[in-house]
Amino acid sequence: MAREKFQTLTEQMFYILLCLQRECCGVDVMERTARMTEGRVMIGPGTLYSLLESFQREGYIREARVEGRRRSYQITERGRERLEEEVLRLRRQTEDYVRFGKGAEALGP
Repeated sequence: MAREKFQTLTEQMFYILLCLQRECCGVDVMERTARMTEGRVMIGPGTLYSLLESFQREGYIREARVEGRRRSYQITERGRERLEEEVLRLRRQTEDYVRFGKGAEALGP
């Protein structure tokens, strides 16, 4: 069975959508992500602009402003919904770890 393209988000995808809750350009997204994650997640320009293009095609973001070569983007309602779905998915994983991870040996085979 083929997996939906954005069924789960990579860290880079997650932080791009998170950053675009406020309008910003690509360079801002890269800087904000690095700052938010204290350098743990880095997004290179090739990855960023490829994902921005894909997110636009999917309707997750929209181009908000163009000033010369500088383009600003902002998340759409559809993008917000996808981001929220991902947050819920990650919470469920964390809850599973809390319930079964530490004491998994007690559960048996």
